[in-house]
Amino acid sequence: MPLYVYEAKEGGCGRCRDGFEISQSIKDAKLSECPDCGAPIIRVIQAPALGHSKTDLNYRAKRAGFHALKRVQKGEYEKIY
Repeated sequence: MPLYVYEAKEGGCGRCRDGFEISQSIKDAKLSECPDCGAPIIRVIQAPALGHSKTDLNYRAKRAGFHALKRVQKGEYEKIY
């Protein structure tokens, strides 16, 4: 089932103000109000995720605290990030 992103038109609670994702069937009707606070919301058009590029995976690994090493010479490595 596809993920849809919704956000508040104005105001709203912390969940809908920042936007939230929800899994819905294509046949389901669009949500018109936040499930938590009842504020009016709109569905935001998003580009589909087709896969992860190597740079995206490196970025996520870096954010998680991992480091990448590059081989300089036999037995020597330098830290890339």
